[in-house]
Amino acid sequence: MEYLTSVEMSAKWNITSRRISILCTEGRVKCAIKKGKTWLIPSDAVKPADARFKKNKEN
Repeated sequence: MEYLTSVEMSAKWNITSRRISILCTEGRVKCAIKKGKTWLIPSDAVKPADARFKKNKEN
């Protein structure tokens, strides 16, 4: 399995590397591994949905 750093994934997912680190810390990125200060994320990982918004809004 090929792993990418949070900086490399930030370019792929179009979000900041800090946000990716937070998502990994919260356990929202499957199979992410922390080596020292660096998060290693599988290259085929799916970007988690933004939890600030709900899909089925009732209004």
